[in-house]
Amino acid sequence: METLIMRGKAVAELLEKEMTEKIENAKKNGKEVCLAVVTVGEDEPSHVYKNRLIKIAERMGAKTKVVELPKETKQEEVEAVIEELNNDLAITGILPMMPMPKHINGDAVGAKVDRNKDVDCLNPLNAGELYMGKSRWAPCTPRACMATLKHYGIELSGKHVVVVGRSNVVGKPVALLLLQENATVTICHSRTENLQELIKTADVVVAAVGRANFVTSDMVKEGVVIVDVGINFENGKLVGDVSADVSEKASAFTPVPGGIGVVSNVMVMDLLARNL
Repeated sequence: METLIMRGKAVAELLEKEMTEKIENAKKNGKEVCLAVVTVGEDEPSHVYKNRLIKIAERMGAKTKVVELPKETKQEEVEAVIEELNNDLAITGILPMMPMPKHINGDAVGAKVDRNKDVDCLNPLNAGELYMGKSRWAPCTPRACMATLKHYGIELSGKHVVVVGRSNVVGKPVALLLLQENATVTICHSRTENLQELIKTADVVVAAVGRANFVTSDMVKEGVVIVDVGINFENGKLVGDVSADVSEKASAFTPVPGGIGVVSNVMVMDLLARNL
């Protein structure tokens, strides 16, 4: 059996081409497209991600506005910045970078984002529509998973998908998107009993637990499809939540690096361009 490596680059390039065309058409019609990114404090991954998004946005022809607030910024001051961006007609999308400092309630900040400018499904109204099956505008990483599976022709209808992880940014929303595609979904987490046995029944495994090499070869069946969302550093090397030896049993898998993360970056711009 030849294993399909579901690389993110091909998916990202196709999406980027489509979104660039949307942005160009919008600009021809006199509408500027601008992504506002808000950071609080010096969380290094957030700033790395911010810089990456700026490059992607500019490459597509969109503008960016970066608001960098010091770590000691108060809750009401952060929310006031969000409100100002909501009211700015030049701003198309808003992304407050998470996590924020411990004294800031990130959920409350996300709830302040105008639902029509919400590029990472932080507003509870958007999350609620996703829950009700009325929207596909989930956070960026779950949509990247779905776009990758679709691009590589992975059939989901009637399949048993095990999602390992229950976070609000990946596990829960990707399960909802999978249900929209008529998959049968099991969500597992740290307190799931018989976890290994459950994973072994899966036709598709979405690993989003945040633990390096958590899913091993003995936990999956032959021919499984693996979507590895994990980003972990082990001995100075970037690795996923799925052990490398799983690829020997998989019919298809996403590599780390070079898989879902590549697509997820572009998905921010997909939401930015949704109303164009």
